[in-house]
Amino acid sequence: MLLTAKDITKTYVLRTLFRDLNLVIEPGERIGVIGPNGAGKSTLLKIFAGIVQPDGGRIASAPGLKAVYVPQDDTFEPGKTPRSIVTQAAMSAVEVHDEHEAETLAGIQLGKAGFNESNINAEAHSLSGGWRKRLTIARALAEGSGEPDLIMLDEPTNHLDLIGIRWLESIVKRSAGGVGGSSAIFVTHDRAFLESVATRIIEISDAYAEGMFSVRGNYTEFLRRKEEYLDSIAKAEQVLSNQVRKDLDWLSRGPQGRQTKAKGRIDASHDRMRSLDELRALNAAASRKGAGLDFNASDRKTRKLLVAKGLTKSLGGKRLFTDLDLTLSPGTCVGLLGPNGSGKTSLIRVLTGKLDADEGSIKLADPKPEMVLFSQYRESFDPETPLRSALSPGAEQVSFRGKSVHIIGWAKRFLFKEEQLDQPVKSLSGGELARIHIASIMLQPADVLVLDEPTNDLDIPTLEILEEALEDFPGTLILVTHDRAMLDRLATTYVALDGQGGSGVYASLGQALDATVVQKPKPSTKPDGGGGLKPKTGKKGLTYHEKREYASIEDVISEAELVFESAQAKLSDPEISADHSKMTQACQELDEAQKEVERLYARWEELESKA
Repeated sequence: MLLTAKDITKTYVLRTLFRDLNLVIEPGERIGVIGPNGAGKSTLLKIFAGIVQPDGGRIASAPGLKAVYVPQDDTFEPGKTPRSIVTQAAMSAVEVHDEHEAETLAGIQLGKAGFNESNINAEAHSLSGGWRKRLTIARALAEGSGEPDLIMLDEPTNHLDLIGIRWLESIVKRSAGGVGGSSAIFVTHDRAFLESVATRIIEISDAYAEGMFSVRGNYTEFLRRKEEYLDSIAKAEQVLSNQVRKDLDWLSRGPQGRQTKAKGRIDASHDRMRSLDELRALNAAASRKGAGLDFNASDRKTRKLLVAKGLTKSLGGKRLFTDLDLTLSPGTCVGLLGPNGSGKTSLIRVLTGKLDADEGSIKLADPKPEMVLFSQYRESFDPETPLRSALSPGAEQVSFRGKSVHIIGWAKRFLFKEEQLDQPVKSLSGGELARIHIASIMLQPADVLVLDEPTNDLDIPTLEILEEALEDFPGTLILVTHDRAMLDRLATTYVALDGQGGSGVYASLGQALDATVVQKPKPSTKPDGGGGLKPKTGKKGLTYHEKREYASIEDVISEAELVFESAQAKLSDPEISADHSKMTQACQELDEAQKEVERLYARWEELESKA
């Protein structure tokens, strides 16, 4: 075993998160931890990491265990760069003996995380959320000499784009389970990540007698076993309820009717009653639903709310998207995909009228459609603000769909208890804060609802309720999320940005994901009504030499991609990863190979546009 938690108990104020919880982490395991918001998942991870002390119980770890922790929120010192941050972390690694080794180890981990000369020396605070998350993971891995025995991650997919999540999956899968590799335990609500990565899933909830339900397997297997378990305790309650009914009938008879009965039967009857109360409590907890979400649509019947043609935008000299056509109609959901920094937020701002496009036009329905934005950059509340004021500033009533709702009822709709209303928001979990923000946008009637990373911090039951509410929303949805399960369920079409100025509209999630990777060929026409990348050049037609180049460039690209894949494979070679100088060289080769592939694709697009 790597780590054993025995009889762990933790209480905050009057709220018990878990009592007498037991867990053993074995070598090679990848354990996903799920559960309702506020169940104590992040706290449990912090207890394992030694950041928070339990009120009862003990943690035992294997001798010399190298365990690292990746927090949910990143914190970096002002003025620090990725290179300096990871080098400093590497200095604490057991196997590192001098600054040169630390710098080499830092370069390796940053290279694996995708950093290059364009951002490795940038100020960490200037990086996007996704790059900060990559930096946090690289820092933790460096602390564990690049290969910790156990890596603990709290909501690791938050802020990562879909390409970043694929990278994270490869890191966790490659690290965990191999000879000398790491084990992993992670808190996440990303169902696709659980399905792909987890070898065991545990749910922390008061729906289980031991406070936890553990299943070996992926998320599909967990759901199957959970359903079996919940069915069994529901049937057990029914059987026990019938027996207790007979006990009560017998006990209700006068003493003469019970005089021949042994005292043991009376005691057994009382035991069954206590067991029934416990089963009823478990079943009540299991049947508890997520927040009651119902978005407020304006109910207008206009067929086309927005028609965009030829949208092109650059910022800071970087092309974000080119010649994009898009129509927004009621009942449709547009999934917006692209790497971090590819221009998704800018496209949203253009579509909502907050930013002008460089080229192209947007035609709005008359009257102008109401657009409501749920941003990943959510409003920060003063930590001392009472929950009451956050839900309904300065009033005891909210107006929802033309009806007045008391603050207590409104709070209960979002799973808050009446006694929480006067507690400060600093006492709430990230998921509970997210529910406050969802409550605020539900009060705004919308024709177009723009959701920018709405799933961050939400537990799985609330995610499923959110999906149901969005599925029933009669207006238009624009959905930016890394939650592949939500995209697959809701999106009717996809807009993909590749981070190099290319953009297109696609019918399936797989096509859109492929289009966000710059190494993949991008469409030269407008598939499904979308806009492909068409660089404008002054010269038309190919010269003799360009025709020969154009005829062979696809083969050249294929060869370059093979070089890239070979360089990428070297990073997984144990012999190379064990040698710092070889690993540094491998990272440099990978960076050069990637740049060559990008150069060739740019040239291919230039030649194609001329052709």
